[in-house]
Amino acid sequence: MADALKRRIGLGLLTAYGVGVMIGAGIYVLVGAVAAEAGIWAPLAFLGAGLVAAPTALSYAEFSTRLPEAGGEAVYVAKGLGLNGLGVLVGLAIVCAGSVSAAAVLRGGAGYLTSVVPLPFEVTVVVMGGILVAVAILGVLESLALAAVFTVVELIGLALVVWAGFAAPPSLDMVANAPPVWAGIGAGAVLAFFAFIGFEDIVNMAEEVKQPERTLPRAILMSLVVTSVIYGLVAYAAVRAVPLAQLGASEQPLALVWQAGMGGSIAFLSLIAVAAALNGVLAQIVMAARVLFGVGRRTAVLSLFHHASPRFGTPLTATLLIGAAVVLAALALPVSALAEVTATLLLCVFVKVNLSLILMKSRSPEAPFRVPMAVPALGLLAALAALALSFGQ
Repeated sequence: MADALKRRIGLGLLTAYGVGVMIGAGIYVLVGAVAAEAGIWAPLAFLGAGLVAAPTALSYAEFSTRLPEAGGEAVYVAKGLGLNGLGVLVGLAIVCAGSVSAAAVLRGGAGYLTSVVPLPFEVTVVVMGGILVAVAILGVLESLALAAVFTVVELIGLALVVWAGFAAPPSLDMVANAPPVWAGIGAGAVLAFFAFIGFEDIVNMAEEVKQPERTLPRAILMSLVVTSVIYGLVAYAAVRAVPLAQLGASEQPLALVWQAGMGGSIAFLSLIAVAAALNGVLAQIVMAARVLFGVGRRTAVLSLFHHASPRFGTPLTATLLIGAAVVLAALALPVSALAEVTATLLLCVFVKVNLSLILMKSRSPEAPFRVPMAVPALGLLAALAALALSFGQ
């Protein structure tokens, strides 16, 4: 069938995909920013952000079993609120957010690579983007397998950073053990919340997952737990090893952790950051193409994109468009502020998704995987609060 995707993905690869998307390249710069707000209590800010994200993640988990379709949020909002047009707009917003985010990460990854290897920046962007688009077209199993390899490389790098942080002598800030400033921890948690964006990408793989009713909720929750633990450990290693003033002012905070504990060259961390960037770009291309595929099912104007390659079983037209947009945006757009713009857009989507689940549960309580009504209500309030704080900064 021209509109059928192949179910080839199991729990392990899907969880690795989710962890890879959430960790992404952001961890290599975000720890310093969170430490600047929360001080030595940065690990608490990360764990708090994970708790804030948890209700919305659980809402996504229930929705993924009620409506296991590519298109994710677009389908949830359309059927939950009964507004197909709004669902299409939400889907297109997710496509745009994913494409812009991937472009920013691709640009950053190319920058890391050219800082280690003397290559022309523009050529590097085009070649890296072209290779990732080719992998995304080749097959979802191949895409997620490569993403899993990148995730393993990232985790090895972060494990080395944690090891270095624990080996370094404690910083004076750590020894002083200042009492928590809750306003700073709260501000740090808002920043850290951005680091957990990515669990929602998992649901867009629904039509290529084996036993989606069982696999999707488990992958979402396992990804969130694993990522929270990783962020907590990395943040603790960072504030333990590096003075807060130095950590908060650095654009390469984890490099400072390595130098504090081990010394020597940090080139290998740049290469790991490249792997993180490649992982983030591939994951976003795969996700955005599935959303566009799902949106194409819901409106005749975009039906061109609801087409799967008979040979590869992937959304060929959607992937090509997303890939081209990512490469062009990476060549033309600055990276600054894109993360916050993307996060704000997704928080707006989270508000709509939680509201949609509240209305759907009130109409039809039964679902293969169910959460209490309080969960989407908490998710709605948490997303609204984070959105208000992000606008207030």
